Amino acid sequence: MADKVRLPDELGRQLRDQREALGMSKSELAVKAGKVREVIYRLEAGEDSTVSSLLAVLGALGLALRLERAGLPSASEVAARFQDDDDAP
Repeated sequence: MADKVRLPDELGRQLRDQREALGMSKSELAVKAGKVREVIYRLEAGEDSTVSSLLAVLGALGLALRLERAGLPSASEVAARFQDDDDAP
């Protein structure tokens, strides 16, 4: 898992993929992170959450947060993301 995450939905996808790779349900992850299940739903959906909740969930998944210079997504990357959303059923 070395992809750069620059948008909330990208983070949500990475968290869900790691949870599923570990064979954990959202409820199991919530218990392991010491959070309510709603936190897992919100993070995986790319919705707002607290930094402490994010760090607890990352820890429960065996992940750590690493900061590096990446820049903002380009206008075309953002437009493509919204295009993908419009194409979804």
